[in-house]
Amino acid sequence: MAFLIKTIQFLAALFIMVGIHELGHLLFAKLFKMRVNSYMIGFPPKIFKVKWGETEYALGSIPLGGAVQIAGMVDESLTTDHLQNSPQPWEFRSKPAWQRLITILGGIAFNLISGILIWIGLTYLIGYTYLPKDEVNKYGIMPNALAIQMGFKPGDKIIQINGEDFEDFNDTISPNLLLRSKSYYTIHRDGALLRLPITENAIENLSDIKKGLLLRPIYPCVVQSVSPNSSAERAGLMAGDQILALAGQSTLDIEMLHAIVKTCLGQEVEIVYLRDGVRKSTQIQMDEQRLGVALTQPPYHYKQLNYSFIASIPVGIAKALKLMEGQCLSIWKLITGKLSVKKSLSGPIGIAQSFGNEFIGYRFWMLVAYLSIALGLANLLPIPALDGGHALCILYETLSGRKPSDRFLQIAQKLGMIFILLLTLYVLGNDISKLL
Repeated sequence: MAFLIKTIQFLAALFIMVGIHELGHLLFAKLFKMRVNSYMIGFPPKIFKVKWGETEYALGSIPLGGAVQIAGMVDESLTTDHLQNSPQPWEFRSKPAWQRLITILGGIAFNLISGILIWIGLTYLIGYTYLPKDEVNKYGIMPNALAIQMGFKPGDKIIQINGEDFEDFNDTISPNLLLRSKSYYTIHRDGALLRLPITENAIENLSDIKKGLLLRPIYPCVVQSVSPNSSAERAGLMAGDQILALAGQSTLDIEMLHAIVKTCLGQEVEIVYLRDGVRKSTQIQMDEQRLGVALTQPPYHYKQLNYSFIASIPVGIAKALKLMEGQCLSIWKLITGKLSVKKSLSGPIGIAQSFGNEFIGYRFWMLVAYLSIALGLANLLPIPALDGGHALCILYETLSGRKPSDRFLQIAQKLGMIFILLLTLYVLGNDISKLL
């Protein structure tokens, strides 16, 4: 059942974002009086089709894309019969360059606008919840393996990002920060301020860390209750005590405590704790299976921001633009070789894994917004067969006054389709290897 829910969410998201993209092409083509032969979500074989006016609307059985077939255009259908005849007034090739350019970019525009609208809607409906920096700095941060390699230590307190103050702890692990060159943290450790640079491949290396965030707040070991007849009760521990060390090892964080307990079961060791601000210690004869305490939930107070509909518009736009910035940075680093294609690119299987085993409305729509924006920006790349490739040819025509030949357009389209097919096979294989 969990697999089915995940699959349905993935297919629904694809249907929405591809449908929106192709709708952009369709509406602008019809606005400029171009004949649209077909509008299809997915690829053949078709499982549903209906003809309305001059256009056939269809649903394909392979949900990995879609297409709008506009008369007089060299596209993925690779039909060339129309090229033997004189251009007709209702054909794509007979329209002014500016109309063709808008039609080509219409799908990208619809993807980006839909992503912005979704973010505005989510901002209005659920607001924004975050953990303030000052709350985290009560105890400091807990780094994962990659953050430790970068120079972090448990208990560090992040004071600034790139020399500037911040409020939202999420900013410390923002993809935009990790992707930007020459970024750094200013941290407080042992009474001194230190500067920690962010490595160029930080976000890429995150894929190698299977568990845990790069940085998270410390979860202090504060006792909520003590089990009767346990080693903790015999040692005199009480609710409210904060365990600072066990067996000579620091227990700043719950995970650290759990790991240490496993190593000293059945032994007599020293336990250090804080009670009413006073540091105390005693010997404890550990049980064979447990320490005998229940710990409290992390003592942090999250901040909830709610917005009116009008106020949610600029906030939602800002969030969407921040997402676009991060994706543009990722694309640029992939192009320049600063990010590994193997580690960074995911195909359909990898994307499907992003959807949970249960349907949660806001998470689903956040992923739809993310994927819709990603689809739009990817299509903007000047690769033949993508919208960006078609747009580049039109811009060349506008600037030079010469149209690329039909033969050139056909060859470019074929090469682009081969490239996209090979890339699709590569990321599919990459997805499978990650699963295995």
